[in-house]
Amino acid sequence: DSSFLSFFFSVWMADISANRARLLASGFLGFVNFAVSPFHAVEASRRRLLENGFQQLSEGDSWKIKAGGKYFFTRNQSTLLAFTVGGQYAPGNGFEVVAAHTDSPDFKLKPVSKAGGVGYLQVGVQPYGGGLWHTWFDRDLTVAGRVIVATSTGFESRLVHVKRPILRIPSLAIHLDREVSEGFKYNKEGHLLPVLAT
Repeated sequence: DSSFLSFFFSVWMADISANRARLLASGFLGFVNFAVSPFHAVEASRRRLLENGFQQLSEGDSWKIKAGGKYFFTRNQSTLLAFTVGGQYAPGNGFEVVAAHTDSPDFKLKPVSKAGGVGYLQVGVQPYGGGLWHTWFDRDLTVAGRVIVATSTGFESRLVHVKRPILRIPSLAIHLDREVSEGFKYNKEGHLLPVLAT
């Protein structure tokens, strides 16, 4: 019966589509969970490109680009540029560019980040980007990014992600800030200093 075969085929296709959707969603969530900083996002993208047949180039080298090739390079571990060359490409017939950015509103640690007040150890930070900073109060926060460390052979860059909450930007209790119900007002320099849990 053709209607049964049609029904069976549609159920089979829906199952394949659902499994593919779960696989894609799982891969995307894995990327998001790893890419906790621009440096992590570039590293995750770099690994995925290599797994999918892209060749990593160095900006300082002379490139040997071929039709049908897949290439990328990184800069400062915070920028990645990838491109493919069409199989019919000839010099002068144009190209297309797709772009995105890896940064987002966050707090950057200040070079001298130790701060303190009223008996608490705090961390000096600088708001970066156009954040909705009031949403950062009273949340568990962590630290992620890149550090430069001295080694026996010089300096080395390493990715860091503390996978537990160690910081919090506290707000005042209602009995200490009676006007908060008229609008939450804060000073970026003085009130956005996370308290460090030790």
